[in-house]
Amino acid sequence: MTGAVQESSVVSMRDLARWAAGIDPTSADLELAQRALIDTVTVTLAALDDPVAAWTDGLPAALRWATVGHVLDFDDLHIPSTTHISVVCVPATLAAGGGAREYLAAAGVMARLGSALGWNHYTQGWHSTATVGAIAAAVAAGLSLGLDSDGVATAMAHAVPAAGGVRQAFGTAGKPMQVGFAADAGVRAARLAAAGATADPRAVDEWFRLVGGRNSPQLAGPPIPDGLGLKLHPCCYALQRPITAIRSLGALPIDEIARIRLHTPRSAVLPLIHDYPSTGLEGKFSLNYGIAATLLDGFPDITSFTDTAVQRPEVRSILDRIGLIADPEGDGVLAGNCRVTVEFSDGSQVEAVEELPMGHPRRPASSEDFEAKVRGCVGEERSGEVMTLDWLSAAELLRRCLPGSG
Repeated sequence: MTGAVQESSVVSMRDLARWAAGIDPTSADLELAQRALIDTVTVTLAALDDPVAAWTDGLPAALRWATVGHVLDFDDLHIPSTTHISVVCVPATLAAGGGAREYLAAAGVMARLGSALGWNHYTQGWHSTATVGAIAAAVAAGLSLGLDSDGVATAMAHAVPAAGGVRQAFGTAGKPMQVGFAADAGVRAARLAAAGATADPRAVDEWFRLVGGRNSPQLAGPPIPDGLGLKLHPCCYALQRPITAIRSLGALPIDEIARIRLHTPRSAVLPLIHDYPSTGLEGKFSLNYGIAATLLDGFPDITSFTDTAVQRPEVRSILDRIGLIADPEGDGVLAGNCRVTVEFSDGSQVEAVEELPMGHPRRPASSEDFEAKVRGCVGEERSGEVMTLDWLSAAELLRRCLPGSG
């Protein structure tokens, strides 16, 4: 069920709030929510030793959990909206005491707003996860706090001042911090609305127009239209497809490689802004390094994206052999195909073409792959606990591992 709102040519933010308050998830929706919960907690626990965990000590729980959860860039992605839905909506839901239904409502708002803003919003330099995330987090927290649709609409309006964030932050701690700010802003906005603070919901419509919204959000479909892309490698989603392509070629004799060419639409590499990274965070947004790490490590994991790994002497020689042929057209990080051609010093070559990365909703990861990701992030001993978490126990676990204020 998509809610009690009649589909129309123009959907207001009040309509979207009513849709969120009225969703009735199916068993498939709840299964997706459960996987999102486990995946988000998993990648958060994997980053407990990252500096952002110390930097956010004492700050509000939603801010801390979302920031730490996103710093590895290992969390899921809603491809049509180019937004990391769960790392915003799961922390906001947990911090406000909610569960699967509240998460799904917020995720649906985030997916619909992000999709309506479209690829142009992203290409203009906005960090869609942060801009749309603040509004969605207000929905998650508002419903978790028991607000009705009018209260949720008011909470969304209170989140407008924080609905920002830019792509220039990619490759620095600023990127996960923007995500944390969005989650925290939504919780704060919902608490204000619950306390009686008034706001005009039309402020959200005005914000939507100002950040480039031209198409009305669509209310039809499941809570999360088109599902969520599960990452198997801890780096930007734009790297998942090139990594899949290189891996499909098997082990290659690196010393015999003369040149590597990647041919893809320009939009598919738009977030990859660091050609010669010097840190692990920059490496997560480097096409060249993603290819080099795959050649060197086989299956790039968390250890592949440390400062030490990026600074390996053998990396630079590989980076200098990589060339990009970017077609001007493209609309999204999975536009067209990704074709990788590896030429060897003897004149021979091998080639791979990929349309979708492993973990995409239409090329889903297996349950074994997902469990392997959990074990790789939290260790064998804790993986059993994490795989059986519910929304209450997940909140309790995060409060023990990453206590936050509020």
